[in-house]
Amino acid sequence: MSTSVIESGNYELFIDTGFLVNSFRLDNATAGVLDNTTFVLDGTTEFAPMLQYSTNVNLRRGRRDIGDQFSAGTMSFNLNDSLAGGTLNPLYSSSPYVDPNEEFTLAPLRRVSFGRYDTGNTFISLFAGQIVSYDYNYQLGGQNIITVYCADDFYLLAQTALAEFNVTEQLSSARISAVLDLPEVAYPALTRDIETGTQTLGGTAAYTVPEGTNVKAYIDQIQQAEQGRIFMSRTGDFTSQPRVGQTLSGSVADFHDDGTNIPYNSLGIIYNADLIVNRASIQHEGAASPQVANDAASQAKYLIQNTSITNSLLNNDAAALVLANYLLVGEPEATFNAVQTDYLMLTTAQREALALVDIGDTITITNTITGGEVAQELAVEGIEILVNVNNGHRVTFYTAATIIVYEFILDNAIYGKLDIQDPQPVLG
Repeated sequence: MSTSVIESGNYELFIDTGFLVNSFRLDNATAGVLDNTTFVLDGTTEFAPMLQYSTNVNLRRGRRDIGDQFSAGTMSFNLNDSLAGGTLNPLYSSSPYVDPNEEFTLAPLRRVSFGRYDTGNTFISLFAGQIVSYDYNYQLGGQNIITVYCADDFYLLAQTALAEFNVTEQLSSARISAVLDLPEVAYPALTRDIETGTQTLGGTAAYTVPEGTNVKAYIDQIQQAEQGRIFMSRTGDFTSQPRVGQTLSGSVADFHDDGTNIPYNSLGIIYNADLIVNRASIQHEGAASPQVANDAASQAKYLIQNTSITNSLLNNDAAALVLANYLLVGEPEATFNAVQTDYLMLTTAQREALALVDIGDTITITNTITGGEVAQELAVEGIEILVNVNNGHRVTFYTAATIIVYEFILDNAIYGKLDIQDPQPVLG
């Protein structure tokens, strides 16, 4: 059995052991042997490299559809304890992963990081989180395999409840920061990337957060009002982006099926009835009745396709009506919603570029069809990565439509024209 994934040496999987691993220990039959080159006086590192014992890593982050909430990012991988000489068994008292308190350290809630090294030997993180379960499967006469399941910090927030929280009227971004600062949450300030929100949330008694409210559920409610993106980045930072709309962000990756740019081997197109929303009803916490937006032409064509929010955190009826109109989608539009590529198809530069792509970035997909090409600029909503010894690194980006506007540039043949519709230049 192979002991590492394709491109051996380019990837690594680290588990935080909480102490210096491979440290010399007196009177230990394995770690207390003098002149042992494995167990040294000062240990090696508190982050134990584990990829040498694994043949696959699967991870998923973000969402597949723009109408979904962001759930916890997940990662799973296997470890072959037969290759590790039994040191990964939590019942093995002489394991180098047993700390001075005789506790096995490859345990639930230990931090985990997976990523790849670029040509400059910089580690590019693809997932950061913690172990949720460490399932050991012993096979008599066979391979002893451990399946490790991990989740990002949304898992921790979903296990946390709020005390009663008397809020004030504030932007959604300020509300998120206030929640994360609460003593019962105490989310680290250094691992936050919170952009300024566009929506004001209510602060009267009707918006008071009850005792026992789940932190992740309340963050989802904030996201529902803002209609932005709230997720854990590939490096593990709590990330909040404002309401999805026009963006000044240009494409960071250009996918083509004609042998140019970044190649791909699979492309999905979404063109479904459930894309249609021609009646939207939004009622905020302090309101007696909802604000309703209708698309009469769409209703006449497709009947009524409704969406409803009854507990919005928006601060007034005007904001609720704006959201109702924002949610209307009168006509379905065929959109590329997933693109998949294998790193075996890519150049080194292309691999390194895709490793940096994260949720909220813009990518371009071009597809050859009868009569020409179709190109769409899309926002990344979710990322799925499979790495194994058979197929190497396979990545799928889940996407949604976006509108890119470009900075107005004087004397530019494309971006220096006034009143142009596509692309759309803006001043500033």
